[in-house]
Amino acid sequence: MKLNLFCLTSTVVLAVTSVGLAQPTLKDAFKDRFLVGVALNESQFTSSNGMEATLVKKQFNSITPENVLKWESIHPEPGRFNFDPADRFVTFGEHNHMFTIGHTLVWHHQTPDWVFRGPNGKPVDRATLLNCMSNHIQTVVGRYKGRVKGWDVVNEALDEDGTLRPSPWLKIIGPEFLVKAYQFAHDADPEAELYYNDYALENPAKCAGAVALVKQLQAAGIHLVAVGVQEHAHLDWPTAKQVSDTITAFSRLGVKVSITELDVDVLPAAGAGTGADVGLKVAQNPALNPYTNGLPKSVQQALARRYAELFAVYVKHHADMERVTFWGVADGGSWLNNWPVKGRTNYPLLFDREDKPKPAYASVLETARQIKTTRRSTVDESISLNQP
Repeated sequence: MKLNLFCLTSTVVLAVTSVGLAQPTLKDAFKDRFLVGVALNESQFTSSNGMEATLVKKQFNSITPENVLKWESIHPEPGRFNFDPADRFVTFGEHNHMFTIGHTLVWHHQTPDWVFRGPNGKPVDRATLLNCMSNHIQTVVGRYKGRVKGWDVVNEALDEDGTLRPSPWLKIIGPEFLVKAYQFAHDADPEAELYYNDYALENPAKCAGAVALVKQLQAAGIHLVAVGVQEHAHLDWPTAKQVSDTITAFSRLGVKVSITELDVDVLPAAGAGTGADVGLKVAQNPALNPYTNGLPKSVQQALARRYAELFAVYVKHHADMERVTFWGVADGGSWLNNWPVKGRTNYPLLFDREDKPKPAYASVLETARQIKTTRRSTVDESISLNQP
């Protein structure tokens, strides 16, 4: 099925003024295909940002926490857990009947140094780190057993060439840290879905590495439900074919695919590569921040076309998809305003800094509408051809 993206783009600028939030929402538009989720910060799930909390409830049926379930937030010191923010996040999901994701249990970033080093400042030994990992996972997953429906158990374990990243987890425990993490999570909640999550999986070498990783987990008896493809996209990367090929590569392994951290960076590239390495920092440069007074119409339209293109691919593969999650609610709160250049003004999401829908929002809804119209026309034609 091929959508007419030119015609779609020519209508979205007008459509956005009439779509509004009273019209079919994102979760309704794709309800027969996949969940539509969003990553939340504390102000949104505690409702201190009432406008965005309302927007979330209206538009989305799955939620992921940006930070409150990461190790440094929920387990900042040995023996001390800070559950209050995470409790509020999970309760928000329950009260609003949302599929709630836990993000993330094992990652090399946002994990306190004490996890990997003893009081003497030297690296802990393998048994100590395994025991620490087990305690953390059993405590966190166990607390939300039956309430958090799926977990990003391991996050970003691969380097860009598809080999295992030389993280402290790998250096101290060895490659077995992956299997152990999933075993601990399954033991803590046997009914929870378990995922692997990473960025730039659209690049062939990294995709091949992830495919090998999934096969190794499966061979070890791990029931991996889905692979999370972060999809931190640009206007020109990844191509529609790369996205499609990546989904196909994982679906052949018998696992679902989730787009877990979707946004589209519209600013000039500030560093080499196409990833989302949060450790990357680039010095400020006015040439890298050209849209401080607003996004030009031409770029706004390019963003709308880009989102339409991506969602057309997702819908094409809907049988292999579990959910599509945006990494942030609206432009003002996006992490891309500060990565890899601090203080930039970016416009990567469907809602602007006033929480209003952009042309990209209308283009996504129009993609769903075109597909429904095409399907309905095909059915009507079939009925007509079979009439006596």
